[in-house]
Amino acid sequence: MMNYDSFYIGGAWVPPEGKGEFVIASPSSLEPVGRVPAGSPADVARAVSAARGAFAAWSATTGPERGAILARAAELLEGRREDIAQLITSEVGMPIRMSRAIQAGLPLEAWKRYAERAKTHAFETRLANSRILQVPVGVVACITPWNYPLHQVTAKVAAALAAGCTVVLKPSEVAPLSAFLLAEALDQAGLPAGVFNLVVGDGESVGEALVTNPEVDMISFTGSTAVGKRIARLAAENLTRVSLELGGKSAAVVLEDGDLERAVKNTINACFLNGGQTCSALTRLLVPENRYEEARAIAAKAASRFVPGDPLDDQTRLGPLVSERQKNRVLDYIGKGIDCGAELVAGGLEPVDGPGHFVRATVFGRVNPASAIAQEEIFGPVLSIICYRDEDEALAIANGTKYGLAGAVWSQDEARAQGFAARMETGQIDINGAPFNLDAPFGGFRHSGYGRENGPYGLSEFLEERALQLPQDA
Repeated sequence: MMNYDSFYIGGAWVPPEGKGEFVIASPSSLEPVGRVPAGSPADVARAVSAARGAFAAWSATTGPERGAILARAAELLEGRREDIAQLITSEVGMPIRMSRAIQAGLPLEAWKRYAERAKTHAFETRLANSRILQVPVGVVACITPWNYPLHQVTAKVAAALAAGCTVVLKPSEVAPLSAFLLAEALDQAGLPAGVFNLVVGDGESVGEALVTNPEVDMISFTGSTAVGKRIARLAAENLTRVSLELGGKSAAVVLEDGDLERAVKNTINACFLNGGQTCSALTRLLVPENRYEEARAIAAKAASRFVPGDPLDDQTRLGPLVSERQKNRVLDYIGKGIDCGAELVAGGLEPVDGPGHFVRATVFGRVNPASAIAQEEIFGPVLSIICYRDEDEALAIANGTKYGLAGAVWSQDEARAQGFAARMETGQIDINGAPFNLDAPFGGFRHSGYGRENGPYGLSEFLEERALQLPQDA
């Protein structure tokens, strides 16, 4: 059990104004794994005030000074790598082998990279008679989801701190514990008081108080499209800058000459990662009509390897969903898939024995691209195989949802694959199973949001340009 009774505000651990708490339960055993206090608008006001008070001094520090503190925090987090992996597996249910690489590995590497980027970024350039300064936006509200709790926090907080902003973080109340580990590391690293502040609470009270606070200069949010729309509306009242990373319904397109076996296996792995609770999951597999039966057989075999099990077991590949509510949502979509006449290739509605919010890895075949399971974000281990007749139809189907976050293309001819990918209306596209690049821009089009995270693009989100026009002879 990891029990916290205070928030990190103004460089100190302070008791909350209210008396409520959130009990964090393991989604596999259903046993409590931790407790954190439930915040209130008064806690938000204190945190924003602390961030505002710290901004002038922190924004005046040099990039190398900020980078040195971020590097110390990265070292402290590195020392707790296994603790982080175990903790997030206990909170979220991602199998431990994957948690070590993704839930712990990715954010730790990102902290190191932003520490270095703070030291080396050119915050000032010259353009003819103009001196161009990149200056921090100000006080940033970071609101993050539960599915990749430390990774999503890092993409916002590390970049904002490197840019010279001060931060109020509201992690998801479903999986907040790693955020407290981060607060401890930043405190031990010597981050000045008020530069980073942590408050936990639900969206209706704490989230909205943070979004509507006139002292907040920017909101960086990752979560559902519905909540993102509300944040944008509320932020408009104060003309607060907003960056939104929202939902997805990403397509993996296998062109006629694509390596079908590799493509299907790769897509299955990407779809079922973290129990399908990934905004960029490849949840639609587009295959040529004449290759469907082959694709179906490969998918059925690949899905059979994703057997629900204890996420703390190194051999487990499919853990539980995060909550009973999420489980019921996914089962409802599986029911819709069956009702609409899609072919059930693997998985389905059969219950999984024992406690925990488990759902079987499910694959539907010959899915109508206009159906609910092909159009709506399910956020569970459910793949839709869709057939197409030619590349024009494949492109129309791939672009035929309201989302545009990620995608994939497979072809033996890389130039052909890149040409097809260039016409996909989405933010990040893998060619022939290419690996994730932590420095490449990540973000979406249309209902997947706007703004970019990671690398120099993530840093730029938290900077404004200021031009000093100099005399011609200066």
